[in-house]
Amino acid sequence: MASKVDSFVKIPTIKFTKLFINGEFVDSISGKTLETIDPRTGEVIARVAEGNKEDVDLAVKAARHAFDSGPWPRFPGSERARIMMKFADLIDQNVEELAALDTIDAGKLFSAGKAMDIPLVSSNLRYYAGAADKIHGEVSPALAAGCTMVVKPAEQTPLSALYYAHLAKLAGIPNGVLNVVTGFGSTAGAAISSHMEVDAVSFTGSTEVGRKVMQAAATSNLKVVSLELGGKSPLIIFDDADVDLAAQLALTGILHNKGEVCVASSRVYVQEGIYDELVKKLVEKTKAWIVGDPFDPKVQQGPQVDKKQFEKILSYIEHGKREGATLLTGGKPLELGGKGYYIEPTIFTDFKEEMLIAKDEIFGPVMALAKFKTIDEAIERANKSKYGLVAGIVTKDLNVANTVSRSIRAGTIWINCYFAFDNDLPFGGYKMSGFGSDFGLDALYKYLKVKSVVTPLYNTPWL
Repeated sequence: MASKVDSFVKIPTIKFTKLFINGEFVDSISGKTLETIDPRTGEVIARVAEGNKEDVDLAVKAARHAFDSGPWPRFPGSERARIMMKFADLIDQNVEELAALDTIDAGKLFSAGKAMDIPLVSSNLRYYAGAADKIHGEVSPALAAGCTMVVKPAEQTPLSALYYAHLAKLAGIPNGVLNVVTGFGSTAGAAISSHMEVDAVSFTGSTEVGRKVMQAAATSNLKVVSLELGGKSPLIIFDDADVDLAAQLALTGILHNKGEVCVASSRVYVQEGIYDELVKKLVEKTKAWIVGDPFDPKVQQGPQVDKKQFEKILSYIEHGKREGATLLTGGKPLELGGKGYYIEPTIFTDFKEEMLIAKDEIFGPVMALAKFKTIDEAIERANKSKYGLVAGIVTKDLNVANTVSRSIRAGTIWINCYFAFDNDLPFGGYKMSGFGSDFGLDALYKYLKVKSVVTPLYNTPWL
């Protein structure tokens, strides 16, 4: 089902389009800018400063000075916590504008951004603020640890990152602690990864780019690297599952944020006893799924982030057809007023693990659905992937849940739920989904370094 585009448009004024370096918004040295596109229409929202190596050098210099000589690492943990709490409060106060920026820049649902995504940012800041004075640092843990940083947002979605930088300054974070360089990965991103004055890199993105980040780190100064990369996550549904719950988890798992989620449940394995019933439920729910203007509160799926991603998803759908999978529903672009990058929710059945739609991270609203007989078969097929980010299990049998969760090679296992994140729950992948953790104290530790200091005590009464 489609929803008319342009009926709920709420475009905020774009206030920040320059680089944020050493506490100030500045033009790029080259003067170049890049377009940021509204995926609802394909039209230009604004032109944003295009940072490159020279701009990264300035940002790193500011961050290095703030770390070596500035107050942030030398503040008591309680003072860093106070400022981080104020930063979180400012985010809450500006939640509508931040959510709107992500909607026009990335096609994310405005309602979801306002209710979940942005509040998760402020919640995360408060969580790590609570740890800032208990250290015996992603931005929140790094700030808590007293680190300084250069943030390079994705070139497709730079607007909210610049707004967060503005709020950080209002909160009292000292100049040079948080810098934002917008630009392309091949220039600005590469300059950060290979910079000799950067001590650590945390990267979220594709496995292909993750490899380049590691190579750059190895050939420069052997900086610490943390990677949260791709996924091709399995959802395994057993015969004893509640079919309505299973169908809803499967659909939400792949269609949340139009499938542009690293943990999307893109491979769904259903035990043969309920397969036909579940397929029927999925088709019913998919046909009722509303695609359209992400500002419309009734809409469940907005546009893909940009034209390149839109075309990539459609090409994978064609691969699925050619390789012999059965297209159950969807598979076509949606013409909503002749504009935007909208794709129908798409389900393939009868896929094999060797097919591209089962091997590659599509990052779109495309589900691959298959039938299985035994637990062992489900485990074997679920593990037949180069990725290992998350997995889902739907069953009422605790023994089955325990066996499967111990056997799946993935960093997070969700049982009878999906997208169950928590600030205290470490999140990271196995295999080519990367390494290092976000969330929890594990994320804090990656921004800390252990040092042993030994001092002999001569002529002391204590010896």
